[in-house]
Amino acid sequence: MPERHATVMCSQGLHARPAAAFARAAAATDHRITIRKTDGNPVSANSMLMLMSLGLKEGEAVILASDDETAGPSLDRLVALLATELDEQ
Repeated sequence: MPERHATVMCSQGLHARPAAAFARAAAATDHRITIRKTDGNPVSANSMLMLMSLGLKEGEAVILASDDETAGPSLDRLVALLATELDEQ
């Protein structure tokens, strides 16, 4: 199971607009991807509401994962996206 560690860099955290942008990017992959806080339960990365339920703030660490062994490049793109100001996407 490939997974990647990332840090949320959006200055306002993953509120509605950034969560929607991230969910769209996750849904555009060919993989089922989950996201979780390092000490939390995974949720679907392509669900804006599930992302918002995590209450992710700037600087928080998350783990992205997929059951698909070929998901590495998609996970890398999502990690890179979390390092941006998603509110401007």
